[in-house]
Parts: sequence; C-alpha cells; structure tokens
Amino acid sequence: MAAVYTWDVFSTLDGYGSYGPDGDWGGYWGKQGPEFLDNRIAVLGEEQRMVLGAATFRQFMELLGPIPDADIDPVNSRMRAMPTTVVSTTLSGPFAWPDATVVGGDAVDVVARLKEESGVPLRSHGSLSLNRALMAAGLVDRVQVTVFPVISGRTGTDRIFEGAADFDLDLVTSRTFDGRIQELVYRLALHR
Repeated sequence: MAAVYTWDVFSTLDGYGSYGPDGDWGGYWGKQGPEFLDNRIAVLGEEQRMVLGAATFRQFMELLGPIPDADIDPVNSRMRAMPTTVVSTTLSGPFAWPDATVVGGDAVDVVARLKEESGVPLRSHGSLSLNRALMAAGLVDRVQVTVFPVISGRTGTDRIFEGAADFDLDLVTSRTFDGRIQELVYRLALHR
C-alpha cells in the first residue's frame, strides 16, 4: 500500500504563504499560541518522512542549520531531526541537517517511488511549486492548511495555490487553536 502524502502549509486568510521584505510579521505571522505550538510538536513527533523542494530546504538551512541543537525551539528541533528527502537537481551535501538525503530527478517520479517504498507517511511543509506539481500528478493525498488570522494583501508573497489545477476537496478534520488559528485537512481529487 502506498504511503499517505500530506502537504502541510501555513497560510494567511488571503492565501499567501509568506510575506515580503516590507512585512514585519515575524514567524507564524506573530499569531502562534501554546495550543498551536503543542499541536505542531505532536504532528511532527509522529513517525514520518519529510519531503522538501530545494528552495524550501535552502530557506530552512539558512534559518535553522546554523542554530545549535540546545538553542533551537522544540517545533523546529523536531522538524530538523526528521528524516528528510530533498528533491533537487541543484543541491548536494553534506548538510548541517542530521538526516537529509538529496534525490535528483523529476519530482513526480521521485515522490511516486517514495510513496510506494516508504513504510511511514510522507509530509511536506511549504515547497509550493513542488507540491503544486505533485497535486497535478495526483500524488498529494491530503492538504493540511493552517490559516493564520491575518490578511497580508500589501506584503504577502507566494500565493499558495496560484497556478494549481482545479480540485474538489473533502474536509477530513478541522480544528481551532488558541481561539484564532484554523487547521483544515482535506482529501483532494482533481476536478473533472
């Protein structure tokens, strides 16, 4: 049986995945709270393999790679400790990332093979262009969107689903953290 692939992505209410240099939001748009952070630790604590694209991995390496283990927060510590497959034709190691493996080739072929061979679920965080391509190929089983209570119309960058194919969504779960952050998990099917 193929491993379940979940695309885990953070979003503003208006659909942006990040903010530009003029934004002064801070991590999680400054809206994280204890329930959200506890949930992230629990989600990332489950046995699974992280799958990242080259651009997202580079960003994580810049932000988290140089921080000593003792100084990193629990959420990012757990993410950095997860076995990670980086899909890239431009990167090569070694990395200041404990268990990262670079796999070259077409992302659709790489992830299709991972889904068949992995004994644990697969999770990707961010990696927008990678996951839009995987969605179009029918390889993303679930989309987990965490919506933060902000609109970043002026400073928002990286529209999450821009250029994606059309999909029908079936809500699997929804939760509210800290009275303001929504987590929505959907199964998706290409709209016909």
